Amino acid sequence: MSSRSLGFLKKPFFWWIASLLLIIAVGLAAAVKVFTQGLVVTNLTDLVPWGLWIGIDLSSVALSAGAFLLSAAVYLLGIKHLRPVARTAVYMGLIGYSMAVMTLLLDIGRPDRFWRAITNWNIHSPLWEVTMCVTIYLMVLALEVAPIIGKSDFMQKRWPGVGNHLSAIHAIAPLLAVLGLGLSMLHQSSLGATYGVLKARPIWYRPGLAVLFIVSAMAAGPALVVFASAVSARLTPRAKINKDLLDQVSRFIGWVLVGYLYLRFWDALSMSYTYEPARSEGLIFLTKGPLALNFWVGEIALGIIIPMVILLNPNWRKMPRLQIPALALVVLGLVMYRWDTNMVGQLVVFNYMPQEFVPQFTTYIPSLVEIAAGAGVIAVGLLVFTLGVRYLRIIDHSEVVVDEPVDMPIPAMSTD
Repeated sequence: MSSRSLGFLKKPFFWWIASLLLIIAVGLAAAVKVFTQGLVVTNLTDLVPWGLWIGIDLSSVALSAGAFLLSAAVYLLGIKHLRPVARTAVYMGLIGYSMAVMTLLLDIGRPDRFWRAITNWNIHSPLWEVTMCVTIYLMVLALEVAPIIGKSDFMQKRWPGVGNHLSAIHAIAPLLAVLGLGLSMLHQSSLGATYGVLKARPIWYRPGLAVLFIVSAMAAGPALVVFASAVSARLTPRAKINKDLLDQVSRFIGWVLVGYLYLRFWDALSMSYTYEPARSEGLIFLTKGPLALNFWVGEIALGIIIPMVILLNPNWRKMPRLQIPALALVVLGLVMYRWDTNMVGQLVVFNYMPQEFVPQFTTYIPSLVEIAAGAGVIAVGLLVFTLGVRYLRIIDHSEVVVDEPVDMPIPAMSTD
């Protein structure tokens, strides 16, 4: 083995990629077991049919919200200097939606029939709307990412003609931004509405879930973009960030958290005004029972209040040792919210038989197959993001925006 090969094996990048590939291989093995033996190898039941995979699906979709928000800011509101950040957000949005599709293929039990929703329309089902929004928005994201691939050194050196054609798609970026805004907001809200229309689960049955799903995604999606950009810049010189751009987005996240905190508190605590079977027991399960730690600590304290205070303080927000953890907490809070919402309606069940109108509590712990397959999906996302940073320059804020107003100063660059 040559000294060059030995030197490459000693690099952290090699071990990072090797670790991700190992996790993906284990995840593929778990997926094969699910596809060949069915959902019987999982701990999903008739009482708890939506488990870990749906939690990953809901979280990855919400964390992709930076794509439609920042694209709309650049191409619809005319905030051109945010274009480099929007490019990162669009790429991460494509990763997030691809991860959601992979988890859904695992979860539906019959992945060979995924196309049935596209050919057999059920316009009265929120899940049908979710399927159509995911399918169409995934294509929109692929078109938005195409210019990034076309401008990469790899394409320009090997297939410059194809690369130039892909780059030309950027001309319809405003149209794609409009489509992405509509489809993503429809998808985010319809996910909440899917739970909100289930009358048999009173803890879910309320219209506020659609709004909460959108607002929480508006905070966590950009937070993940800024967090990933800042961390990447500390790990590799290939990621070039503009601290002032990230500061502007972080300030926006802080104000969204203010609205999200109000909505989350009102949505949860207003249910305590009256007693309703199953709904009241579910609220106790969330605020005082097994999910209480997730709710009060993971969601409210760590996921909203602490990062909100940090990101709304100009001095603290500009300190990387506070800003980066605050953004990570926003992402964690989103994951906790999606998990709590998904599980609280399934772990408290009522038996409506005569003389037996009492709550029944169940439990759910993911099986090793579920954990392995879910970890494999997450590893795929991390791998694609890593390769994008290294080879596609998805985090490069040194790009000059030619149509930016001349009175808009370009802040100093930093790779810290």
